[in-house]
Amino acid sequence: MRDTVYFLVFDGYADWQAALALCEIRRPGDWRVQAVGFSMAPVTSMGGLVVQPESTLAQIDLARAALLILPGGHLWTRGEGLAAVAAARRVHAAGAPVAGIDGGVLALARAGLLDHCRHTGNHAGHIAMHVPDYRGAEQYDANVLAVSDGGTLTASELGSVEFAREVIRTLDLYSASDREHWFRLYKHALPPPWLAGATAVAA
Repeated sequence: MRDTVYFLVFDGYADWQAALALCEIRRPGDWRVQAVGFSMAPVTSMGGLVVQPESTLAQIDLARAALLILPGGHLWTRGEGLAAVAAARRVHAAGAPVAGIDGGVLALARAGLLDHCRHTGNHAGHIAMHVPDYRGAEQYDANVLAVSDGGTLTASELGSVEFAREVIRTLDLYSASDREHWFRLYKHALPPPWLAGATAVAA
């Protein structure tokens, strides 16, 4: 039963980038979010939050993995985090999607998962700058802030709301119309019709 979303935490991870996605994953109550680390040692996020991993990347249960999320952080541009690259390959090969936002996209590129699917990132040329073996430049889409294809989700550092929308769609949370209303609300501050009507009456 694929009921667990694994979220990688490490010293300096960008804590805000996937926060909205994680909240929406937990809202229905059907999914478990588990923080995984390179080790079991506590880590400190970019914003100063101390987090205790519940397990390590090596302990990911592939039979229960519904999604692996890799957030941004400076370690990716330093070429570190190879255990996450290996984990992304394992999870993807087991049939579950993998997601990267900001520098986390580099880990997916190092895993070879972006060579044959549509994807995006921080800006054109950013992936090739840091991943010499990257072969997916023709699949790079500079016109979107987040995109899903081929079992991968990728997003720019500026696309946290779009990233959350792709996660919501991938896990099939809410109906298609509710997902659109959700995006309009969080991206453009446009409430759904029923909420807008209630607000007008209250005013």
